Amino acid sequence: MKRILLGFMLVLCIHVPGMAAANLIIRCDDIGMNHSVNLAVRELLDTGLPINCSVMFPCGWYLEGIRILNEYDNVSAGVHLTLNSEWQEYKWGPVAGQGSVPSLVDSNGFFFPTRALFEANKPVLAEVEKELRAQLDRAMNSGIDISYMDYHMGTAASTPEYQSLLMKLAREYQIGISRFYGEEDMTSVYAVDIHHKTDSLVTYIQNLPDTGTYLLVCHIGKTTPEMNALTDTHPWGLKEMSRHRQAELNALKSEAFQSLLKKKKLNILMYDQLLDEKGVEALENPF
Repeated sequence: MKRILLGFMLVLCIHVPGMAAANLIIRCDDIGMNHSVNLAVRELLDTGLPINCSVMFPCGWYLEGIRILNEYDNVSAGVHLTLNSEWQEYKWGPVAGQGSVPSLVDSNGFFFPTRALFEANKPVLAEVEKELRAQLDRAMNSGIDISYMDYHMGTAASTPEYQSLLMKLAREYQIGISRFYGEEDMTSVYAVDIHHKTDSLVTYIQNLPDTGTYLLVCHIGKTTPEMNALTDTHPWGLKEMSRHRQAELNALKSEAFQSLLKKKKLNILMYDQLLDEKGVEALENPF
């Protein structure tokens, strides 16, 4: 990825000596989940905002997602390590193949929809490692630079054994791990009311301290028939989920949010920067 970007990033990333400035990492999850999410990330990248994009490599639309990300310089690509398939009408399974990791899949060969069901099936640690390696290998061979990894629904980091595994894989693949670079806080507006997401994001930025590193995790999408068809199997799953994702995209693109980022003179960080500057040696387990 290119380090010298035009316009937006130059304004955001120049630090004035003597002036305190917080670091903000913006991470967009679920890239490649479907066409709707890919369309949304293109819209957001078109604003010039520097963002980290976490790709779901078991999903059928990851190839389009990678092609889109490769068109932009204001992006750092990561692997959204996936061990769950949460939608009622849309499923995916292991990259390693269901026969290779039988403890990770249901009777139809799909990942379990929830973390609770995943854990109830007593997943074998060696099979978890095999699947995470398969996803990382697919990512490394996909034609895009990979800077970091994170974990869909938190499952791949949900136990001390999994956290140790992530650290081992990070050292082996020489990539970072989101939240393992000293991010002091993780915030999301996913569950905020559809009509208040922009105000919530603006308030979040206004209230950021002058120092420290903060992580904003985003879930964007377009209100399309494809996205409208999806139903979250979690009992607490959002109703009108596609409208929530569209509203989050609109909030991130809004003049109110983007102009405030510039006014605050935040250091907007990308994980490829952190990997170059700190390496994997700086990773620390935050759990």
